[in-house]
This record gives sequence, C-alpha cells and structure tokens, in this order.
Amino acid sequence: MTQRLPAKDVVVVGLGWTGSILSYELARSGLEVVAIERGPWRDTAADFNITTAPDELRYGIRLEMFLRPAQETVTMRNTPEQRALPIRRFGSFLPPNGVGGAGMHWNGQTWRFLPTDFVIRSHYAQRYGAGFLPEGNQIQDWGVTYDELEPFYDAFEYCAGISGEAGNLQGKIQPGGNPFEGPRSRPYPTPPQLQGYAQQLFAQASAGKGLHPFPRPSANISTAYTNPYGVRMAPCTYCGFCERFGCANYSKASPQTCVLPALVRQPGFEARTECEVLKVNLTPDGKHATGVTYIDTQGQQWEQPADLVLLCAFSFFNVRLLLLSGIGKPYDHAAGEGVVGRNYAYQTGSGSTGYFGEGTHFNPFAASGSLGVAVDDYNSDNFDHGSVGFVGGASITCAYTNGRPIAYRPTLPGTPNWGSAWKRGVKTMYNRAMGVGAQGSVMSYRDNYLDLDPTYKDDYGRPLLRMTFNYQPNEQKMANWMADRCDEIVKAMGAQQTRIGHLGVPWSVVPYQTTHNTGGAVMGTDPKTSALNRYLQSWDVSNVFVMGASAFPQNAGYNPTGTVGALTYWSLNAIREQYLKAPGPLVQI
Repeated sequence: MTQRLPAKDVVVVGLGWTGSILSYELARSGLEVVAIERGPWRDTAADFNITTAPDELRYGIRLEMFLRPAQETVTMRNTPEQRALPIRRFGSFLPPNGVGGAGMHWNGQTWRFLPTDFVIRSHYAQRYGAGFLPEGNQIQDWGVTYDELEPFYDAFEYCAGISGEAGNLQGKIQPGGNPFEGPRSRPYPTPPQLQGYAQQLFAQASAGKGLHPFPRPSANISTAYTNPYGVRMAPCTYCGFCERFGCANYSKASPQTCVLPALVRQPGFEARTECEVLKVNLTPDGKHATGVTYIDTQGQQWEQPADLVLLCAFSFFNVRLLLLSGIGKPYDHAAGEGVVGRNYAYQTGSGSTGYFGEGTHFNPFAASGSLGVAVDDYNSDNFDHGSVGFVGGASITCAYTNGRPIAYRPTLPGTPNWGSAWKRGVKTMYNRAMGVGAQGSVMSYRDNYLDLDPTYKDDYGRPLLRMTFNYQPNEQKMANWMADRCDEIVKAMGAQQTRIGHLGVPWSVVPYQTTHNTGGAVMGTDPKTSALNRYLQSWDVSNVFVMGASAFPQNAGYNPTGTVGALTYWSLNAIREQYLKAPGPLVQI
C-alpha cells in the first residue's frame, strides 16, 4: 500500500551536480525542497578519508562508488535489427550511484561548448550546404545560443572554482588561452594548473605545427578558493586519484566540495537517500505532475506530492523515468516520430601513444584528472571541413590523469602480456610513454536511440531501458582522421616509436571509454523533434523540468559537465524569474 506524505513545493529526483545546485538555490529562495536519491549519502570527511580514498583496488577496479547492474541496468544492441541483451557488468561507461552523482568521481575537465555547437545544423547548412550533413542524421540546433548561456557558464565555473587560462575576454583574444573559445565575461576563478614535462613537449610540438596549445580547464583547482556559496576548497596535490575516486583533499570540484555543505544548512531542504523513484505521478489528463512515487529499502512505497518536479538523475535514468511515467511521446524508430528516447549520442576516442628514448623521464604519477595541454584547432567547425568529408571534430590533448600501479602499465608493442619480459617492459616504459588523445563529437542519427525493452524488466516489473547505438561512418572517418593528427604531434615531440589508436567499430560496451552519455530527452524549439523546450521544461507537462546531458541534441568534442552546469543555471533562472511567478508553459506553441 502506498502512503501519502505531506506536500512539498519541489521534489528533486537525484542529488548530483544538477540536483544539488537546484535544491540549494530554490531552498534559499524560501521553497520547501525534498531530494530523493537512489544511492547512499556520501560526504568527503566520512567517505573519502585521506587514508582510504586512494585505494585503487577498491575504487578504481572494483568500482565501489558506481551503480551495480543488480540495482539497475540497460539492455544494449548496435542496430535495430539485433536483439538487445542486458549489460551485466558496466564497462564502456560507469553510471554513478549515490549523493554527488557523476560529479563525485569525474576527472574534472570543464569545457564550454563552442558557439557553433549550439547552432550546428544551421551553421553547417549555411557554410557547406544541407547536403553536406551525413546520411540518416537528426542533427538539430539547441534552441539556445552560446551568448545566452555565457553568464550561466560563468556561474557554474565560479561555483566550482575552475582553473584555466582565458582565451577570449569580452571579444579580445588573450595570449596563452584558447583562441577558439566563445567570448567570456571574466577570467577563470583560479589560474591554470602547473603542467608536466610531457605537456611542455606537446605545447612546443603543436605550436611548431601552427596549432594553438593552451592549459586544459580543470576542476582540480590550482589554488585555495572560496566559492560564492561560502564553501572553501584546497589546492590540488597532483595525487592522480581523481577519476573513479572521491577527493579527500577538497580539491576536486564536486557537489560534496562546492554545494552540499551550504545546502544542508538550508532549513527548507530535506534529502531522502536509498530511495528509488518509480514514476512521476500525473493528473488523469496527463498534463500536470502531482509528485512522485518512490520505494524505500524496506519495500514501502510512498507518494510525495509536489508542485514542481525536477528530474536530475543520470541521463539514461531521466529518459527511462519519462517513458515509465508517460511524459512525452516515445520515439518510434520505424516511423521516425516521437521525442523521448530520440537523439541518443556518445563520444569518440582515438589518438596515438608515443614511446621515448632512455633520456626521457616523465612523471605520470604526478597528475590530476584534468591536468593537460590541449589544442582546439580541429574541434567543431574551427577548420574547413569541405576537404575532409565529415562533420564534427575533437579536442586534442596531452595529459596524464594518473600513474596508478594496477591500471597504468605502458609497454612497447610486441611485449608479452605476462611474465618477466612483461615486468621488464613495464619498468622500462613507465616513465617513457605518453599519449595524445582526441575526444570527439558524435552526431545524432535516426538509428541511435533509447526506448523501453520489450523483454527484460527490473525487480519492480518495469521494463529496462534499451540502448541502440553504433558509431556511424561520419564518426569513424572523423575519429580516425583525428588519430592521424595526434600521431603527427607525437612524432614531432620526439617519440622513437608510436602506436595509433583508431576508433573501434562496432561500438563495444566492454572496454571503458567515457561516461559521456547524452540525449534521449533533448531540448529544442519544435515539440515534434524535442522533448523539452529551450528552458528544459517538458513540452507536455509544464511543471516537470529535466536536467543534465539527456537534453543534448547531439554531443560535441568536449566533456559535457560544464555545459550541464550552465544549462542548470539557465533553467534555474527561468524557473525563478518566470515559472514561479506564473506557473505554466514558458514557451508557447
């Protein structure tokens, strides 16, 4: 039997970056806010103690902080003709579990998407002609521009204390920064991190080839910092335990280090952890949400009424909850119609590894998740695509995220995989190997989408989410072209031998790649091709807003977190300044 609880002003589903920011800002505005989180509470002092946090076996290999498939999984296939099977062990991507979400265990790369990324379809059509776009694409403009989002990028960067070097201040190109970035209103809140020897070689080699190197923006901050919420952070110690780990040093921006200490002091806020939301409840006509139904660890179901429902879960689970709740028309691949599940995308990865001579000594263990030097000359439409025959691009970076003893074992090609020869190979190459990688965009296509699986269900009898995804020829061509550019830079750095890493096709769910899953509940200007309007408000149920990378119409050549943060503040501004004053649709159709 479901028990009904007293009503709240706002119910937030998921307490990661988006959920914590929205909860804090709305609670301090005087609203009663309850956040419901499936995973456990996680706190820096209690969960990431300095003596236990850098445990590679526990966190890096056994993945203690991530979602278990027994809790929730997705089914996967490459093409619509195949039968999808459940993912029994997460590999390619690692969904989060617990308070802090993916912002707890991320590496810390914090990019702003480029101005052309937000108007990509109209931009490419204008410059190259509509026929230049790849076959079967569903590429679309976002419905919001870079200039509109710039103040909200700024808000997120100052919340997180991001370290970096501005390349474009109010339209004026600055030395040492990224000359291709959109204009920013003020510098980064903290200066860039100190770079290592490999990054210095990369900067020299890429500049020698006419490229424009700059320090990668980093949430592993370079100096002590106090953010606008009054939360203090400490400088990074370059320990190399960022991705898959919580930061014991209060140096990596996360909800734990930037928002939660202020949020828990708000008297109007309440968090309920280890409780899973089963559905968003609707009025009989399906046009208004009345709250959510969730289940606790004892198996008791509860109805939490609320005036405003904010879906702030990981991208997959936002989409699944919309489908299970009957919010928005499900995407029908066969008909090419519907919006919820449409435009699922991911990220490409390619590059080159260089092996250097005896006189070279890198220090891969002195690292952080976003330490590195990048070039953006081949990203988005920063270069002429007319001769290369693909759309999209990639950021190219030389970086050490870690030199941890279990997972970091570089060896020359041809070295045995075990035994004394393997041990000698690792010893020889540990501080003489380095990589240059290209993280690339993925466009949206009719054949890449999310829907409910017709066969497999969870413990509560609900269909699992089904993912249909494969890299298309456009992404293959782009990523492999980028790998060749990386190889040219590695050779210019002085490598004696290189190994090119091209894009693996078909896409495999087994090896880790990125947790940059985007789309499925995308934003836009047309209800026929988007689930959300430009303010991340459901077209169909106006008191439901959906946050996160599930709103991306396609993915760019960057990590998504910076844009997720900017969209959160953008939507928050619309909620406070427009919706709460006159509840209803913010965009008329």
